[in-house]
Order: sequence, then structure tokens, then C-alpha cells
Amino acid sequence: MEANEILAKAESLRNGLSTGFRDEIVKSLYTEAENIAKRAVKTTSEKKYDFDQKIDRLVTSPYAGLPIMLLLLSLIIWLTVSGANVVSGWIAVVLFGIGDYGRALFNQIGAPWWLTGFIWDGVYLGLAWVVSVMLPPMMIFFPAFTFLEDLGYLPRVAFNMDWLFKKTGAHGKQSLTMAMGFGCNAAGVIATRVIDSPRERLIAILTNNFVPCNGRFPTLIMLATVFVAASFPPALTSFIAAGTVVGVVLIGVMFTFIASWVLSKTVLKGEASAFTLELPPYRRPNISRILYTSIIDRTIFVLWRAMQTAAPAGAIIWILANIHLGDSNLARLIADWLNPFGLLLGLDGVILLAYIIAIPANEIVVPTMMMVYMGAGMMINGPTSNSAIFDLLVNGNGWTMLTAVNLMLFALLHNPCATTIMTIYKETKSVKWATLSVVMTLGTAFVVTFLTASIARLFGWA
Repeated sequence: MEANEILAKAESLRNGLSTGFRDEIVKSLYTEAENIAKRAVKTTSEKKYDFDQKIDRLVTSPYAGLPIMLLLLSLIIWLTVSGANVVSGWIAVVLFGIGDYGRALFNQIGAPWWLTGFIWDGVYLGLAWVVSVMLPPMMIFFPAFTFLEDLGYLPRVAFNMDWLFKKTGAHGKQSLTMAMGFGCNAAGVIATRVIDSPRERLIAILTNNFVPCNGRFPTLIMLATVFVAASFPPALTSFIAAGTVVGVVLIGVMFTFIASWVLSKTVLKGEASAFTLELPPYRRPNISRILYTSIIDRTIFVLWRAMQTAAPAGAIIWILANIHLGDSNLARLIADWLNPFGLLLGLDGVILLAYIIAIPANEIVVPTMMMVYMGAGMMINGPTSNSAIFDLLVNGNGWTMLTAVNLMLFALLHNPCATTIMTIYKETKSVKWATLSVVMTLGTAFVVTFLTASIARLFGWA
């Protein structure tokens, strides 16, 4: 029998094997290796479990493993929520001050108003917003993520979630790429390189956007703080806001599983490959390596890509806000035109316009909404207190709790930003897969928000 015939026969027999066959082979290999090691290696200690194994009995337990993961995720998100806002405010003061200086300098030298506005109120403010909003969360999230990675905990995350991903036809390592997506979806897409199977890597790439990156955190945090946490005592505000964001994140994880299962049964049919994972020993984190990896390899890399797309977005925002037709600017006219479709989704036209403009960078969604609602000609901070924001949105522009809930869902599920789309294209070398990532996520956002709004109105909740 020739080699090709043997391979064809093996392939036909493979399809008839049970899904756990590969796992049994791997298990038998490691059992035999352990038996050989016991016969060949003598140890001075006869302790049944060393320190690492005692910890692993807890963190990889079928009962305690997932709750510990959720607790750590909640802690990281709380640190990000409570710490990022303060630092963002400081950076915004500095960068906006530079913008005021540059604007004054252009006025002194007699530059045309449109050139001053386009450069400083458009391009520069777009960059300033992205840096001030995006940099602090990444400076908190990425070091925390890298710390767990250097400690040796992340392989335990993959171990804990492998059975869940296996049921969806995906790979256990997708949990690692999903975790990276919390910092930046583009970084999460790049992290899928750790998955060897092309089919399972594609599933991880296409579903990574269902976990919110730090660019979407400002919108989620604002909504959680203004509409949920504001009714609690001030001392609990950060905890309630963080808890609300964690709840939204868990909804995103649920959609990741659903989308992975659908893809594995349709366009990316196949059987989940065997996932052999050797848990590394816990080790003392290397601070210098953590700082280099989190700041140089991740934060600066992602921030630079976001800045490249934020500059033209800032220019577009300024143009739309400063071209007037009649009594309204172009931004308001487009928002009014989109409004009927937005209301159908439980949103409004301004929100949809903000997300269209924010395709290059999600960080500018909130300032764009505030700019259009207040009729300003450039991105502004808007109201600073929760009560003032609530008054602007609810009393001034007709928001309801349905608007807030559906905006949270839309912020979670909508299409990837331009940086992530470009990264998907570079990683897959395919326009088809990059397009599918947009159609799948945006379609899911439309369907979910439409159904939520319809149900709320049917039962009189809105």
C-alpha cells in the first residue's frame, strides 16, 4: 500500500473516532512517561504534592477555578475603572492646555480660522482625546495582565476554560486571546498566533471583538456610573460601576461562546483539536520584563496604531460640526436623518453618528455625542458631574433607561474599530474574513438591540 493510500485510510478512520480519542492518547502517553520517571528518578522527598500542586488543586478546581478567575477579572476592572479616570483627567488637562497654546499661537500669526480649527480643534483634539482616554487604562490593564502571565497563572485560565471552548468547537487557548482583547482587540487578534489550528485561530480572530477593549470602557463606565451607580452612596460608586461593567463583560463572553459555536457549525466546520497543556511552575514575576512587555510591546504599539486612525476621525468630526446648512450643522442634520433607525434600536441618531465617526477609534464616542448634543463646534469635555450628565442626556435629549441599556449592548457588540479590522486583514490576508468580522458583529448588535427595544416596548418598560 502506497503512502497516499495509507494517509487516506487513516483520514477515513479518524473521522469515526470519538471526540475524546486524542485526549486518551495524550493521557496514556503522559501516564507512561510518569511511570518511567518514577522508575528512573529517585527523590529525597516523598511528599505527594509540592507547593505548586497544592495551589493548582484550588485554582484549577472545577468548583473554585472559574470563581477565582471572575474575582481576578473583577479586581483588574475595578483597578482600571477607579484608577484610569483620575489619570485620564490629568493627561487631558495637559494635552488640552497644549491645544489652547497652539490655537493661540496660530491666531497670533494670523492663520485662517478654518486652518486653526482643522488642525487644533479637529486633528489635535482627536489625538488628545484618544491618548488621554486610552493610555491610562492600558497602563493599568496591560501590566496587570502581564503580571499574571509572568506569574504563570494564564495557562491555568486556558485549562479552566478549555472544556467550555471545546463544546463550542473552538480551542482552549482562545481564552488567552480573549483576555488580551480586554486591553485591545487588535492585540487580542495578534495573540491568536498561539493557536496552531488555522480553523480555530480564525474562530478566535472573528469572535475577539465580543469582549470590550479599553476603548469601549469609557462609554460603559459613564453609563454604569450615571445610570446605575449614581443611586448608591458615593463610597460604593466605583464598586457598583465596576460590577456593572463586569456584568457587561460576562454578556460579551457569552456571545463569544455562541458565535464560536455558530462558526464551528457553519463556515468554519470542524472538530476541536486536542489541547495538550503542560502547566508551567509558578515563578516570581520579573518587574523589568513586565514593564517592558506591557509598555513597549503592548501599550505603545496599540496606542500608536490608534493614533494613526484617530487623527483623521478628529478631522471628520470638526468638518461635520463646522459646515452649516441653514440653522444646523452637518453633524446635527445627519443625526436627525439617522434618528428613526436609531429609535428602532432603542438608541437615537446622535449615538449612531458617533459610532460611525468613531470607527477609527472607539475612545471618541462619548465626546462626539456630547459635542453634537450641546451643538459645539469641536470635541469638548461636556458636563463634569454625574447629575449634570444625567440632566443633559435624560432631560435635554430624551434618554431613558432603555437608551442606556441598549447603548451598553451596542458598545459591547458593535463592529471592530479600524485598527482591529486592519489587524484582522493583516493576520488572515483575506478581505473576506475582515468583512465577515464587521458583518457578524454589527449584525449581532443590530439584532440584539432591536429585540431588546421591541420587548421593552411590548411590556411597557419603555
